[in-house]
Amino acid sequence: MIGFMVVAMVVYLVLLSRQALRLIEAGGVVGIGLGLGVFVLPVLGVWIVVRTLQAGIEHQRMAAAVAESGRELNVEDLPHRPSGRIERDAADQLFAEVKIEWEADPSDWMSTYRIARAYDYAGDRKRAREMMGRAAEGYRAAKAAGDL
Repeated sequence: MIGFMVVAMVVYLVLLSRQALRLIEAGGVVGIGLGLGVFVLPVLGVWIVVRTLQAGIEHQRMAAAVAESGRELNVEDLPHRPSGRIERDAADQLFAEVKIEWEADPSDWMSTYRIARAYDYAGDRKRAREMMGRAAEGYRAAKAAGDL
């Protein structure tokens, strides 16, 4: 599915780039200005696709490392809503437990990864993204130091 989405995005960006070139070739201040403006969109689109894929691959590697260490959050036994989300009270309880672990060692990237996941389960997406970013920084530092 990811491959299909990337190919579709590339086709869209190529078509958009062609339109930008046509506008620039048409000449005139307005045509050139619009052409340059439209050309920025494919460049921005490529950057977004590349960064999203890089982040996804990195998060998969982090998840694998956490699972390999046996520190993955086990949410299978928690009560779930029909939608598949964890019940709010159970998610809050899980978060409270993981928060204690994280507060004991906030420099541990795996604890930060776990609290990011707990934030996500509790429905706090903004803090989940923030903590996942911190976990990724710690993961990259550990990888560079040869700790992984």
